[in-house]
Amino acid sequence: LGVRLADYVTAFPAGINTAATFDRHLMRRRGEAMGKEFRGKGVHVALGPAMNLARAPEGGRLWESFGGDPYLQGEAAYETIRGIQNEGVQACAKHYLNNEQERFRTTSSSNVDDRTQHEVYLHPFLRSVQAGVASVMCSYNLVNGTWACENPKLLNDLLKRELGFEGYVMSDWQATHSTDSANQGLDMTMPGDVYFGSKTSYFGPALVSSVNSGSTKQARVDDMAERIVAAWLYTGQDKDFPAVNFNAFDNNDPTTNEHVDVQDDHYQLVREIGAASTVLLKNVDGVLPLKKPRSIALIGSDAGPPLRGPNGYNDRGGTDGTLAVGWGSGTTEFPYLISPLEAIQARARKDRTTVSWWLHDFDTAGAASTAAHKDVALVFVKSDSGEGYITVDGNEGDRNNLTAWSNGDALVQAVASSNRNTIVVVHSVGPMIVDAWVDHPNVTAVVWPGMPGQESGNSLVDVLYGDVNPSGRLPYTIGKKAGDYPAHVVYTGGNNPNDVQIPYSEGLLLDYRWFEAHDIAPRYEFGFGLSYTNFT
Repeated sequence: LGVRLADYVTAFPAGINTAATFDRHLMRRRGEAMGKEFRGKGVHVALGPAMNLARAPEGGRLWESFGGDPYLQGEAAYETIRGIQNEGVQACAKHYLNNEQERFRTTSSSNVDDRTQHEVYLHPFLRSVQAGVASVMCSYNLVNGTWACENPKLLNDLLKRELGFEGYVMSDWQATHSTDSANQGLDMTMPGDVYFGSKTSYFGPALVSSVNSGSTKQARVDDMAERIVAAWLYTGQDKDFPAVNFNAFDNNDPTTNEHVDVQDDHYQLVREIGAASTVLLKNVDGVLPLKKPRSIALIGSDAGPPLRGPNGYNDRGGTDGTLAVGWGSGTTEFPYLISPLEAIQARARKDRTTVSWWLHDFDTAGAASTAAHKDVALVFVKSDSGEGYITVDGNEGDRNNLTAWSNGDALVQAVASSNRNTIVVVHSVGPMIVDAWVDHPNVTAVVWPGMPGQESGNSLVDVLYGDVNPSGRLPYTIGKKAGDYPAHVVYTGGNNPNDVQIPYSEGLLLDYRWFEAHDIAPRYEFGFGLSYTNFT
């Protein structure tokens, strides 16, 4: 989403929204804008983009990536990498490989056959190599029983030999398991120590000893160094690159944080992508775009500003007010967050529309009363997820279910019972089951803004009022029930390596391919999205 743990930066739309634009130009521009901000803060390597497939719809970090289709993932990764590196910042393709869930990510083995690996999960990394990506991050998990960061099949055979990758492989943080990983293809261990604060390393003196004993060849160490230095030279970082000017651990330290403002006019791009990625799923009798309604009600906490402010939870690990990003290390600090309530009130002032709101998710009687007799009722629901080191409402990174959070289904049903023109707005990290209310005769429209970033409310208003014709398309399939999907997060198992086996038994049949192959009617298929054009 942007530079993490820094101030005066932009909170961009998530990767999943970028994919929903199906627009290479916007993908490239987002990468360029992010690259400019990383460079402006003195950051040499942007740890992204992520390109893990939306295999299990509950997967916690799927919102950071680009959806359920390997081709779409690959094109979005390609454009993002080119954009970032055009600004002289190294991109890092991650997480390599088969890291599609958060539960047991440091101990589970993803078991994938060779054809599926090549045709599905490897493809986005192929496009990353073709984009000239400087680095690749190997993942925490095991693949077919071997740690990804010391897996010679993955690192040497597939990545460096078959794909021709000439950059360096870095580990995810504390994903290195031995000094021998250098022999198996790992070039850089991060953050350096065996575990945080251990003051020991699998590389450093241990690697020197391995060379001196003959276990690791000097030529291999030379190759590691050459790959790292080559990426530095390739991106032009040997000339006029800014020094690091912020302190990620203490933004308020005046001696180490210069508070450099790198935002430029990127808020305009955030708003543009937010609108372009908004998917119109239902629109009965052209109720949208709104045409200066006399009265409007906004229902649900997702409509309003966070009570704690936009950065009230560390790494956005909490649900409070409108949802604009998921949680975890892939987030950034919001400079501000425009809620739908703020943006709609600003538009209502121009149109002389009376605005009411009810932000109590569990008081459905109050919600129904507020919505009654209004020209239109907008109900806001959400579904959140993130990285596994944070648990939110019992969700350990991955979602526990695919239904709306915060009583969302009951909220929609209550409002629809009292207002004949109920429009549902969904902020969700990924697929969410909507069958509890989507066919209700009073639910006249469904709008899906996803994870739009800091300009959330403004980009939504652009679409709701027709200033922008909706063109977003779903980057994943929305099923009618959770059981329609071929794979799900494995929630139970042991905590020792290989205790949890994750069989990728669906093979090539990911997302829409599974639905088609098994003749399962989706609620909304991959690529679905309406517009206001009637083609007459």
